[in-house]
Amino acid sequence: MITTRSASACGQADFGWLQARYSFSFGHYFDPKLMGYASLRVLNQEVLAPGAAFQPRTYPNVDVLNLVLQGEAEYRDSEGNHWVARAGEALLLATQPGVSYSEHNLSKDVPLTRMQLWLTACPERENPLQQKIAIAPQAVTQLLASPDGDQQSLQLRQQVWIHQLHLAAGESQQITIRGARAYLQSIHGQIEVTASGAAEQLQCGDGAFLQDEHQLRITAKTPLRALVIDIPV
Repeated sequence: MITTRSASACGQADFGWLQARYSFSFGHYFDPKLMGYASLRVLNQEVLAPGAAFQPRTYPNVDVLNLVLQGEAEYRDSEGNHWVARAGEALLLATQPGVSYSEHNLSKDVPLTRMQLWLTACPERENPLQQKIAIAPQAVTQLLASPDGDQQSLQLRQQVWIHQLHLAAGESQQITIRGARAYLQSIHGQIEVTASGAAEQLQCGDGAFLQDEHQLRITAKTPLRALVIDIPV
């Protein structure tokens, strides 16, 4: 079953220094029916104005995945650590209890645009505090994150696999889903997704809940960049 989630139905924020779209309940946006999807707690697309920053905050027990689409971000924690991620990179933070984190747009001229995902972490697993990989610009599919760091991906503290797709207009890709649930997110571009003989159309920024589907056919109607978040349990 495919249930679409249009970008226009998502939570919105415009504070001047921050523009954001929230797929699930976050901050001032609250919908009791959309508190996340299994271990996927947060999926936000946010644009920080030049020089803007998120002030220090603590997190629940989650891995925070940042996909930097434009600009340059610095992340700092209250233990004195800091990390930088630039456009074309994915940064994973294994948040720690009692530690606060901040985020800064390092540029005084260029907005910082990024996707951010929170994934509930298994408390018995310990990973490096920070991991970073380059996003391959020419790869049709790339495994960005996985439980075991397969294919040089980021290692999560959860049974989740996150794939990125880059397709030219008219190209298709067959995707195998491991379990009963997955989430599809268009970062940019229009998608036709086919499963169990039914097809749905997604516009730029739309998402889709996938349940009990093991094979997807994703066809790009325009140049496409998308995420497939495979959540078996």
